[in-house]
Amino acid sequence: MITTRILTKRYGPILAVDSVDLSVRSGDRYGLLGPNGSGKTTLLRLILGLVYATSGEIEVMGASVPRRVRDVLPSVGALVEGPAAYGHLSGRANLMLFDRAGPARGGGGRRARRGRVLEALERVGLAGVDNRPVKAYSLGMRQRLGLAAALLNAPRLLVLDEPTNGLDPQGIREIRNLLSELNAAGTTLFLSSHLLAEVEHLCTRVGVIDRGRLVLEESVETLRAPTGRAVVRTPDIDRAAALLDGRIEARSGDRLVVRHSDPAELNGLLVKAGLRVAEIGAERRSLEDVVLQVTSAGSDRVDEWSRHDDSRPSQAS
Repeated sequence: MITTRILTKRYGPILAVDSVDLSVRSGDRYGLLGPNGSGKTTLLRLILGLVYATSGEIEVMGASVPRRVRDVLPSVGALVEGPAAYGHLSGRANLMLFDRAGPARGGGGRRARRGRVLEALERVGLAGVDNRPVKAYSLGMRQRLGLAAALLNAPRLLVLDEPTNGLDPQGIREIRNLLSELNAAGTTLFLSSHLLAEVEHLCTRVGVIDRGRLVLEESVETLRAPTGRAVVRTPDIDRAAALLDGRIEARSGDRLVVRHSDPAELNGLLVKAGLRVAEIGAERRSLEDVVLQVTSAGSDRVDEWSRHDDSRPSQAS
């Protein structure tokens, strides 16, 4: 669905995207992760043909971008760097103009356009919106409106930059469920987000970008696989530590991390020795653990080297 080869983007001395080989497959729910300033938004803009690459190749749905981007865009819905709208018009009026501006897959006249707009508003939870201007909308309502615009033409591919920005927990769950439904119906999702827990819930594959480089691309299932260690909580911590001496990798309070791939077998060993087990299970890394392990600090952090070492180029967002 999306393929990049040695994709590079420079802004003068700033290397924003550095030799990225990305692969988003048809049907994926793909999450792009990384610190602020790592190059995520620049990469999305390159894929949509909004900026031109310095070098490298981009293919979207088998078509070269930007050369054949006009062939691709009618099948792509996008929300990048926040929703744009005419502030003095209502959300419904904005969507009517947006639908008229580009080739509509559904075609038809004003009645068909009105039907598409109503359906899009319903899907994002804005069906009951009144005629107040968009400038009076909350951030969450603006975000929902931007997503509605991305859904107007039943896209095969959705490219979303922070799609749940400004939403409350209930709204985040609604959008997550909507995106899951769209994916189940055949839409491929490619999104960036800082909400790692949401990406962990929603996405099937992730890519992690750091300082312009793609440092990891893997399925969430693989990243969350058991580590071969078990986590044990027991009020008899000292006796458990003595029994498992040589296999303990970490100890904190009543918690032990033990080199053992079978929690059930380990539980039997502890119980047989007369120890009380409050909790036991296979250790799994969280997505947060994975991302923190392979990335550096974001561009919004200023450490000591930043003030004294000008040899390290900054990154674009």
